[in-house]
Amino acid sequence: MDSLSLLELNSLIRRSLEQCLPDEYWIQAELSDVRSNTTGHCYLEFVQKDPRSNNLVAKARGMIWNTIYRLLKPYFEESTGQLFTSGIKVLVKVTVQFHELYGYSLTVLDIDPAYTLGDMARRRREILLQLEEEGVLTLNKELEMPILPQRVAVISSATAAGYGDFCHQLQRNPGGFYFYTELFPALMQGNQVEESVLAALDRINTRINEFDVVVIIRGGGATSDLSGFDTYLLAAACAQFPLPIITGIGHERDDTVLDSVAHTRVKTPTAAAELLIHQVTEVAEHLEELSVRLQQGTYMLLDQEQRRLEALQIRIPNLVHRKLADARFSLLAAKKDLSQVAKALLARQSHRLELLQQRIADASPDKLLSRGYSITIKDGKVVTDASSLKPGDCLTTRLLKGEVQSVVEK
Repeated sequence: MDSLSLLELNSLIRRSLEQCLPDEYWIQAELSDVRSNTTGHCYLEFVQKDPRSNNLVAKARGMIWNTIYRLLKPYFEESTGQLFTSGIKVLVKVTVQFHELYGYSLTVLDIDPAYTLGDMARRRREILLQLEEEGVLTLNKELEMPILPQRVAVISSATAAGYGDFCHQLQRNPGGFYFYTELFPALMQGNQVEESVLAALDRINTRINEFDVVVIIRGGGATSDLSGFDTYLLAAACAQFPLPIITGIGHERDDTVLDSVAHTRVKTPTAAAELLIHQVTEVAEHLEELSVRLQQGTYMLLDQEQRRLEALQIRIPNLVHRKLADARFSLLAAKKDLSQVAKALLARQSHRLELLQQRIADASPDKLLSRGYSITIKDGKVVTDASSLKPGDCLTTRLLKGEVQSVVEK
């Protein structure tokens, strides 16, 4: 029986594949194990998973030559806002290759970013739908923005240009308003975005009463690295955070999931600073307006009272004269009445005195004596009962004229 060497068999396979699959093919797959080397070539794996069990059902080795990779990578990342990295779904144009030594592989010639964008949009929709079903999607949006959001907790990279722009904008605000900012450092790109931002939110939550708002900003990094802001855990934490969250991640494409659940989304860190400045400026202008209205109202009230006082000053002399005249008339009337009352009272008292005098005169001992009566006195006391006397008592009998001395015999 004829036999083939491994090389001969692999060569036969290569020729057969070249004859059977000579064309270019668009395939849908998920990227896995993406890496590039010093030559600029990109090596990766294409995988397909069972949608129910998530188990691998197909796998193929792939590569992108450096001449294509240096054009394809930035084109894809700028179009999608997503790193060309493991875990994303792509639609790529490939040719089928078979090498006697390296085996079967797919060589990438082109990529369709629209497919990946669609998959990313689908994943975002699924996360947002899950948050809505859980009743937390709009919780952060429903929080009231503080009247004066001047204490700001910032989640950003300390070295990010966007963080510097944000702080500079707040410090140089035209109104000269004071803002207190504190940085809670976090990684804003790469695979650790979710974990890092969640940790920063936890640190802020332990000091929740010290801040008015949270600002999550990103600037100066790769505009293609935004997948970390499209995760369920981060979105759920931000949606339920007790302070309003402002995002200024710095991109022009559709909102990330984080943008969708945040209280307010702006495009850039500078715009986030301008939003806070505008809020404080509006309050200051309203206070100034109230101050002007209060001042005007005070002046108006003082003017009204001044006119009222002037009117009273004009009326006071007439009122005083009228009151004095009334008082003078009342005094004259009272004087007349008092005089009449006093005269009548004196007449009654004089008559009463005359009667008393008459009664006193009638009760006088001399009056009685003049009528023939006498008064018998013993030891200086008037005798009114004969039984109180005894023989030998000396008596004095007083008459109208003179006295008679006598001794009781029996």
